[in-house]
Amino acid sequence: MLRFYSIISGSSGNSALLTDGKTNILIDCGTSGKRTIEALESLSVPASRINAIVVSHEHIDHTKGVGILSRKFDIPIYATSGTHNKSEFGKIDDSLIHEVSPDITYDIRGIGITPFSIPHDAAEPCGFILTDGHTKFATATDIGVMTDAIMSRISGCDSILLESNHDIDMLRFGEYPYALKQRILSDVGHLSNKAAAATALELVKRGTKHIMLGHLSDKNNLPDIAQMETYNHLTDNGIAVGKDVTLQVAERYKITPFSGD
Repeated sequence: MLRFYSIISGSSGNSALLTDGKTNILIDCGTSGKRTIEALESLSVPASRINAIVVSHEHIDHTKGVGILSRKFDIPIYATSGTHNKSEFGKIDDSLIHEVSPDITYDIRGIGITPFSIPHDAAEPCGFILTDGHTKFATATDIGVMTDAIMSRISGCDSILLESNHDIDMLRFGEYPYALKQRILSDVGHLSNKAAAATALELVKRGTKHIMLGHLSDKNNLPDIAQMETYNHLTDNGIAVGKDVTLQVAERYKITPFSGD
């Protein structure tokens, strides 16, 4: 059975673990190698048993510990050519570099991984669909705007890590410089709580049973605000949260297992 754990989530770092008990895949590693090793040990998955690190894009909150772990434990890195070229992984043996392309499925020890393109201000960013042939997970964060193409890719996934980055009013009236606000609000920025809520409703209509909201801003959002926006939108449209779908928020600095696991 596939199990998904958010290890760290938010503007200060992002990383998750997908495991079936035999194959262990790290999705991004945006915190230190030491902290990641400790988190994995707490899940009884030693870092030496990680079979791959898949990287969504080159921003440091997704890549900080990737090079360290890859070198220390000879872990292959899977990422697009653009991400590999722009990331500062340090010296990595060529045998550990695996370039992937959107919409092509790659098998990693029995788990299929399909990258899909996302609109974000990075070289060649992507989200991921991961499946063992029975259960499908998707990671959909760092998305400036939810497109029909992305929705078609992630529709039907059982569980989804969905970006709910900011409350629009908190961002607009907050302390960030104007240029940064505009970047976040742009079509290559981040999904707002409002956009996440609309996306969640459509996903539930298409069969998703478990939603974890993630990548929350530490300055322009609060977990309760993010969760309530999506909760209210779902219930206002006849979705029974807790029955039709589970809804939770990934902890910023703590391991968060999917409630559907």
